[in-house]
Amino acid sequence: MTEVDAIGPDALPALRERVQRILDEAHKQGATGCEVSVSMEQGLSTTVRQREVETVEFNRDQGFGITLYLGQRKGSASTTGSGDDAIRETVAAALAIARHASEDSFAGLADPQLMAREVPDLDLYHPWPIAPDEAIELALTCEAAAFDTDARIRNADGTSLSTHRSIRGYGNSSGFIGGYCSSRHSLSCVMIAEADGQMQRDYHYDVNRVASELSGAESIGQRAAERAVRRLGARPVPTCDVPVLFSAELATGLFGHFLSAISGGNLYRKASYLEDALGQTLFPEWLSLDERPHLLRGLASAGYDGDGLATYAKPFVDKGQLVSYVLSTYSGRKLGMPSTANAGGVHNLFVTHGKDDQAALIRRMGRGLLVTELMGQGLNLVTGDYSRGAGGYWVENGEIQFPVQEVTIAGNLRDMFQQIVAVGCDIETRSSIHTGSVLIERMKVAGS
Repeated sequence: MTEVDAIGPDALPALRERVQRILDEAHKQGATGCEVSVSMEQGLSTTVRQREVETVEFNRDQGFGITLYLGQRKGSASTTGSGDDAIRETVAAALAIARHASEDSFAGLADPQLMAREVPDLDLYHPWPIAPDEAIELALTCEAAAFDTDARIRNADGTSLSTHRSIRGYGNSSGFIGGYCSSRHSLSCVMIAEADGQMQRDYHYDVNRVASELSGAESIGQRAAERAVRRLGARPVPTCDVPVLFSAELATGLFGHFLSAISGGNLYRKASYLEDALGQTLFPEWLSLDERPHLLRGLASAGYDGDGLATYAKPFVDKGQLVSYVLSTYSGRKLGMPSTANAGGVHNLFVTHGKDDQAALIRRMGRGLLVTELMGQGLNLVTGDYSRGAGGYWVENGEIQFPVQEVTIAGNLRDMFQQIVAVGCDIETRSSIHTGSVLIERMKVAGS
């Protein structure tokens, strides 16, 4: 069998051949349908702390997962092996599971007519040939910049650099085989500030497909230090109902909760407060949420989904109205709807935004809470009730007054989304969800 010995475009033919060999073996052993995912990943990561090297790790992983069908019975198995014996044994294991599985009338491969015919080049592969000693030096430079920023930075909680590249393939017995290479690089810094008997921790980071487009090591360290120092003197505030402004990096989580609520799996399990909400107005009329899966160098870009279906640009919310769920082939069948080519998730969600940056939104808010930190998992997706520990900054007269800690913010997601007043132009680009800061008209802030 041809091995995928390296990660890069030149290895794609061998990857596709491996997928085909697995599909052939499944057919040979009697499967009526089959889908296969094959992957190989390698990377380097290092962490420094207190000006010393803490870890240096190199990883190289490979394996494949297979799902087989015997009529309407399904079995799955996986292995890190890559030889012919591993393929035969894994196929046999999946078939044994399928024989004991219950029949599921919704199981099976996607419609062959919907399969991706061509996989577009989305410019996702930009390897970083950095040596371990260079990675260590860059991490140390980042941490040193943080220490040099302010004398109140007394401790470090870890500065990490990582670079990874991978090659992935997917194929099924409906005739689709696709593959692509990708890279992902990141640098993060976590620092601790101390003054007057209080310690505060904060961080900064960047992530990109292209290493040269990462923020500079010094600037990441400086920003982490500035954020930690700014948190000194944090205190709770009295319980009140006030406007709440979510920073852009936290606003991604809000819309992530929304995507979970409209995902097919939660809907057919009746585990979402948005069951039967299609066509309802859930957001202000000026707000839309749309998916752009073919964004060049996007962190969540993909030419096909986990079922092999061709991805395409589409709205989930148009002018405030929910116009589409997030469906795979299976969840779509369960709900009596076509797949939206979202098996495996949403590919680059964009949220409508205005012209105001975060500072302008703070002035617009007047009095309230700017949230820059969230703790806990206080979300009931069945009811939409939301309650999270929070930290941030208290705002009066359109200006930040002091840092806040030990408060809880609470509301209901349905109300929160309808009460979005504005979305800022300070777009978060380090996530698969692209949004600015989000100003909500009113929430409960529970403090001292």
